[in-house]
Amino acid sequence: RASPCPRPWSTATSRCPMPDPAAETVDYVAIQRLQAAYADVVNRRAWPELADLFRPDAPVRIDTVTRPVIDLTGPTAVGDFIGAAIERFDFFQFVILNAVVDLEGDRATGRIFMCELRRDRESGHGSRAFGRYEDTYVRHDGRWWFAARDYRSLARTGRDEVFPWV
Repeated sequence: RASPCPRPWSTATSRCPMPDPAAETVDYVAIQRLQAAYADVVNRRAWPELADLFRPDAPVRIDTVTRPVIDLTGPTAVGDFIGAAIERFDFFQFVILNAVVDLEGDRATGRIFMCELRRDRESGHGSRAFGRYEDTYVRHDGRWWFAARDYRSLARTGRDEVFPWV
């Protein structure tokens, strides 16, 4: 959802209110911590901890480009899916490359570019996967949660696949 106020924040003479810089910083850092906590959970394969990050009804859409789109709901389904998908790797690291966040009260949107570093247990071959998350966050009970995620693969090594930007 596009903000009615232009970026960077407008001046005091405009109709768009100036955000409180301290409150905006606190919210921004809280969402960055949420993003980092997700990477940590995935790296440790600690799937039950996703319940502390996702709203129970959060829709998650996964588009790997080479397979049909997968729609999941909630942290348990997300953990089950990722756990099965990365089981074959004896080494797996989820790395956030860049992240942006746009705050709008108790809701926010964001985009994460990421890389997966992985090694296949049987073959010993290493590979990397690159992707983009389009996220919606919500503040509930005083803290930020993932309210929705939309993932799309951008490229994978091994098969040297690069996908069109959408």
